[in-house]
Amino acid sequence: MTQFYPPDYAATGQLIEELAVELGKQGLFVRVFTGQPGYAFHSHSAPAREYFQQLVIQRSRATRIWSKRIRGKALNGLIFCLRAGLHLLKTSSRGDVLLLTTAPPFLPILGYFANKLFGLPYVCLIYDLYPDVAVELNVFSRRHWLVKLWNRVNCHIWKQAQQIVVLSPSMKNRVADKCPQLKEKITVIHNWADANWIVPIAKQDNWFAQTFNLVDRFTVLYSGNMGRCHDVETILEAAQLLQHDSILFVFIGNGAKREAFEARTRQLGLTNCRFLPYQDKQNLPYSLTAGDLSLVSISPGMEGLVAPSKLYAALAAGRPIAAICESQSYLQALIAEAECGAAFSNGDAIGLADFIRRLSTDELLVKRMGEAGRRYLQSNFTPDRIAREYYKLLHQSIVSDFAPSLNGRDGRKGRETNTLQEQ
Repeated sequence: MTQFYPPDYAATGQLIEELAVELGKQGLFVRVFTGQPGYAFHSHSAPAREYFQQLVIQRSRATRIWSKRIRGKALNGLIFCLRAGLHLLKTSSRGDVLLLTTAPPFLPILGYFANKLFGLPYVCLIYDLYPDVAVELNVFSRRHWLVKLWNRVNCHIWKQAQQIVVLSPSMKNRVADKCPQLKEKITVIHNWADANWIVPIAKQDNWFAQTFNLVDRFTVLYSGNMGRCHDVETILEAAQLLQHDSILFVFIGNGAKREAFEARTRQLGLTNCRFLPYQDKQNLPYSLTAGDLSLVSISPGMEGLVAPSKLYAALAAGRPIAAICESQSYLQALIAEAECGAAFSNGDAIGLADFIRRLSTDELLVKRMGEAGRRYLQSNFTPDRIAREYYKLLHQSIVSDFAPSLNGRDGRKGRETNTLQEQ
């Protein structure tokens, strides 16, 4: 179950689609329950039901009330949850295990009720850790009654879940700090990118780079959401420091910070910054390889609460990575291990600018770091490799769900477990 799914361009939806397809390739029967597109390029609707080999996609009706505002997004998410709950009431006997994302954040509560009412095991896939994200964004005070209630509900949901999947080691530590007794059921499974689809392309052979005149200038690329959880302020300051160098910053995407960010570059008279909209999925292999250096950023206080999926596509593109994050971030350790770039503390615009300037004069270093990052991705974060981790975890969830019957407790003994239902 997840609110976003293609043709939405939201990264979470695209990742779920790829995971569902990969699990289908491994022989699992997968059902996806999702919403109508809210962030699609050319269409505001998609088929209510689709079939693809081992995959069935069912979409609820669309709701787009104030969709660009935080409260509107929360209301739309709540409505989706209600529709998902009604769907579960109709289909509760079909599935072996539920995989529920945190899109929207309170969706996993349906797994808790489905388990209590119908005995369905469920796995929580945590993309963003709420209510902590809302607290860091000053939507709620840490002492607000809703935050305290939300944390208590989370612990109940996680305790009842068969497994909890998080996207980084630091996110695992955050969840474990909230509920120390659950540490053993928390599994880190990274996001991924398809290195067979996104492959390095020389800029002179890349139509996207040619179209936007990126071939002859060292290009620093930020591709993805420019949201409240992303540090664009340090990047802006670095662009100021490099405004007289032959270096171009290209920002592809959208998000809550984009409008103010773009306005600020105009106010400062920065001619080395260019803004482009989100690209259609078929253009990504070209847009992601049109730069010479890829940027990834997390705002201060967000470490362990979010995990930037853009990192993995950047690795696949064969370009060095510059990450802006906190000193204890998992990104620091990952980039150091991969030897694919450098990480900088939030606010260290001077260090970031110096690194960019260094790369702009050293083609061999750019090539070496880019190739190292791509090798690291191919060894650790490919779709088939990550899908096997999910396959193993979902299989363990079914096995452990049957275990109580061996101890004389109620279980679902005698029921066949040759299918998995992702909803």
